[in-house]
Amino acid sequence: MTPLQRLRNILGGSAGNFVEWFDWFAYASFAIYFSRSFFPEDDQTVQLLNAAFIFAGGFIARPVGALLLGVYADRKGRRAALALSVAMMCAGSMMIAVTPTGLGFVSTLLLVLARLLQGLAVGGEYGASATYVSEMAGSDHRGFWSGFLYVTLIGGQLAAMLLQVLLQQFLTEAQLYDWGWRIPFAIGGALAVVVFWIRRGLHETASFTRAPVPLHERGRAMLLFTKHPRETAIVVALTAGGGVGFYTYTTYMQKLLVNSAGFEKPAAAQVMTWVLASFLCFQPFVGWISDRFGRKRTLVASFGASALVAVPVLGALTAVEDPVTAYLLCLLPLFCLSGYTSLSAIIKAELYPAHVRALGVAVPYAIAMAIFGGNAETAALWFKKAGHETGYFWVVAAIFTIAFLVAALMRDTRQHSLIRED
Repeated sequence: MTPLQRLRNILGGSAGNFVEWFDWFAYASFAIYFSRSFFPEDDQTVQLLNAAFIFAGGFIARPVGALLLGVYADRKGRRAALALSVAMMCAGSMMIAVTPTGLGFVSTLLLVLARLLQGLAVGGEYGASATYVSEMAGSDHRGFWSGFLYVTLIGGQLAAMLLQVLLQQFLTEAQLYDWGWRIPFAIGGALAVVVFWIRRGLHETASFTRAPVPLHERGRAMLLFTKHPRETAIVVALTAGGGVGFYTYTTYMQKLLVNSAGFEKPAAAQVMTWVLASFLCFQPFVGWISDRFGRKRTLVASFGASALVAVPVLGALTAVEDPVTAYLLCLLPLFCLSGYTSLSAIIKAELYPAHVRALGVAVPYAIAMAIFGGNAETAALWFKKAGHETGYFWVVAAIFTIAFLVAALMRDTRQHSLIRED
């Protein structure tokens, strides 16, 4: 495969990741508007908490999607799984865009069903795209290209935030509460159709086509726990730390600035837009560092620094008044976390052989995200409502510490990678 073909395939595999995460984070970004339509309680914290419960519900579906599409990717091919996942996300997004409000339980049920469908799609998307990009990248630059997977993930979230800032400029607050929140879901559904067409033209990876195991014996989920229990436990622990950190410092941070620091919604959205734009730029650079100095060293530094800054930074953000200071405080912990986010895909893929790689990347990751990442915002809001907001900050620091210990004890996957095809 020529370098140009390799680049085109990597970008094509990542493009769908951008769309899927745009759709996924559009829910988190616009929850401050549509939560009132679905949950008409007077207390804003209660409205956001109800919306966060449904957000967490989408994470419950992610392990199921990871299992189903992981098996599909290991047996039918990475490319086929990529096309199917983006088609499912398209259906979920369009469903939210047209869901009627004001029907009480029926409206809430339709919203839950749409989020569950999106959860299935994202659960399968991560495993398929992370495996595809990791297998398609050359061994000398695998960390660098792995960073681009989180570039598209963060890019999807950033695009959702930018759209929110744009709509806040052109629509009144009443219009956003009434119907403007539907716009991002309609856009996401349309973009998914384009990516579906792009993905159908991608090359299949050599790791899948040359795997020595027969097709009917590939994608057996029990092998993750019978043949690769240590690797699966490592993925769960690292994902727990990375997931709690990522969703605390991205999706929950906007609510913290509004609900605790007293920022206006447009100001908080603008701060987080600049934070995500800056965070996005770290990923390939830190991935390149891991190609030179090793995955393990990068992870240990990342989780160690994250554990140290969690409590003081989150505590300072509850009382911040200046947008520039808020930007710097939000960016610092994300810079520390980039040692994990830039390597999230490649570390998992390098741990497993090809015949269970998509499952190994997807299933333990989705389980950990369902338990930890998906409940980060809900837990933070619960601590806030109970009057013990700082308690959540210590929980975040503790989970980072566990991830740090696991990273310190694991082998360096750059030196012991099971991806042997270039």
